[in-house]
Amino acid sequence: MQRPLAPKPEPPRHCRRCPRLVAFRLEQRRAHPAWWNAPVPSFGDANPRVLIVGLAPGLRGANRTGRPFTGDYAGELLFATLAKFGFTRGTYGGESDDGFELIDVRIPSAVRCVPPQNIAAPEEIRTCNRFLKPWISRSPRLKAVVALGQVGHTAVIMAAGARQAAHKFGHGAEHDLGAFRLFDSYHCSRRNTNTGTLTTAMFEEVFARVRRYIDRND
Repeated sequence: MQRPLAPKPEPPRHCRRCPRLVAFRLEQRRAHPAWWNAPVPSFGDANPRVLIVGLAPGLRGANRTGRPFTGDYAGELLFATLAKFGFTRGTYGGESDDGFELIDVRIPSAVRCVPPQNIAAPEEIRTCNRFLKPWISRSPRLKAVVALGQVGHTAVIMAAGARQAAHKFGHGAEHDLGAFRLFDSYHCSRRNTNTGTLTTAMFEEVFARVRRYIDRND
């Protein structure tokens, strides 16, 4: 029997579960009233074969635009890579109203609110995991999950109910989690690309393997 479609597990705009994040969010609303400044909903296909799980909204990226990876460098690299492997429709314009769409892919974040200094606390990752779990457990077509960085990896393992010790993060690592395969990648941040920790070729190779995997297992 096919599992039911995933619900829409999105936090409310005025979510108050994490006091530190709420305080920072309100601070940003006062400083930038035209920005989104709220929990960022996931973006993409409502019935995905692939999930991409990052850290949290960037201060001047998703926290400003209200769409994951939109408006900052990480999004430029991620969306260009997704386009190369046939996961997009339209042209990415860096704003939430650019008409850009994802095919077979949905992007939630491990933490839905922007954290100070781009560092999420462990309890915030645990609290926000309730918004990731339904996409992991109830998406009937899900075949692959890409974790961008250690935090994304930790959140996926937690949502899947697997043991962290049995699934170590490493760029290019793959983990069989039963209903889906987890692919690890370094985060596509400007810092990682500027330092050479992650190159475009390294990033594209991860998604080439994801493409091959889901096409073989459709």
